[in-house]
Amino acid sequence: MKLFSFKPLRDWFGFTRRERRSSFILLIVIAIIVSVRFIVPASKMPVEMVNLEIHERSGDTIGQKPQAAEKQPYTQKAKRRVPVQIIDLNSCDSASLETLPGIGPVLSARIIKYRNLLGGFASIDQLKEVYGLTEETFTLIRNRVKADPSMIRKISINSAEYRQLIRLPYFEKSEVAAILKYRELNGRINKLSDIVDNKVITEEKADKVKWYLEF
Repeated sequence: MKLFSFKPLRDWFGFTRRERRSSFILLIVIAIIVSVRFIVPASKMPVEMVNLEIHERSGDTIGQKPQAAEKQPYTQKAKRRVPVQIIDLNSCDSASLETLPGIGPVLSARIIKYRNLLGGFASIDQLKEVYGLTEETFTLIRNRVKADPSMIRKISINSAEYRQLIRLPYFEKSEVAAILKYRELNGRINKLSDIVDNKVITEEKADKVKWYLEF
């Protein structure tokens, strides 16, 4: 009886001895792996419950990137700005003036004295005429003062005497004398332009004294 020969298979696949040995070993490894897969049951992976508890402080959940803490609402009441009190130069006293920046007892007394000489302030710019009050100080207080022209004490130009007219700081002695002379020669002065046109006072001077004269 003729024995089974592997020669035809060897010739068919064309394997060398080394290749046949390697193939045989590979078949054994595959068989072992398959056997183990069926013999040993697959291990069950334990499912770990993920705690989704929300952090009380940060508001983040596990697995998420921490976020910036939520800003707390601003509950403190906003401070109200106290409105700046505007001082009327024609009705204030020395104590009120001393509350202004840069104004002390000396300057406040000078302002009151100058107001009395004028009969009242027609404009806050007249503060610049007060002796010792600098431009820097005027800049500091200009938005905190006002002047009400309706409170000015006026002089009747047709009946005032020399001492009453000369009291006004804007008049020179020669100008007061010229006004009295004009009034003596021409009678009543009806308007300021009468004495300006007759060269008794200049237009510049008339612009300053117009607030203090009545006809």
